[in-house]
Amino acid sequence: MATMLLARELPPFGGDTLFANQVAAHEALSEGLKKTLSNLTCVHTSSKAAASKTREDRINDSGHKAEVLISYHPAVRTHPETGKKSLYLNVAHTDRFDGWSTEESAPLLNYLHQHQVKPEFTCRFRWQVGDLAIWDNRVVLHNPVNDYHGYKRSMLRITLAGDKPV
Repeated sequence: MATMLLARELPPFGGDTLFANQVAAHEALSEGLKKTLSNLTCVHTSSKAAASKTREDRINDSGHKAEVLISYHPAVRTHPETGKKSLYLNVAHTDRFDGWSTEESAPLLNYLHQHQVKPEFTCRFRWQVGDLAIWDNRVVLHNPVNDYHGYKRSMLRITLAGDKPV
């Protein structure tokens, strides 16, 4: 449901985190696309997330065969407290739409992945040691910027369990 991230050690430059508001991204879509998406379910897979692993993660995981997890979630979810609709898909895990092939899904998913991180929906958080960020995973995407090669970025993360997307 929510994530808390505390900056413990930071590089001398870079290491920011980008956040993208998925309620705003959904609201900016045409009514026709909103209607189409309201009837679609996304297939999410942990195998896609492996592509974003760091070199260190790959070395630590070498020789271990990870179980591939698959889950199904609506492309658009309704926030249980606010009632607002948001996009609920991401480039790291969303593989395709249920009932569609990966090839058929690709054009629409590519459009949505580009749309959901447009500058007007995003902000860039520049960390300082001791900063704590808290966000609602149900309506916000986050992306740590890996632009501090050769330096350490140490964060403490707590993720709270949440409800099932509807």
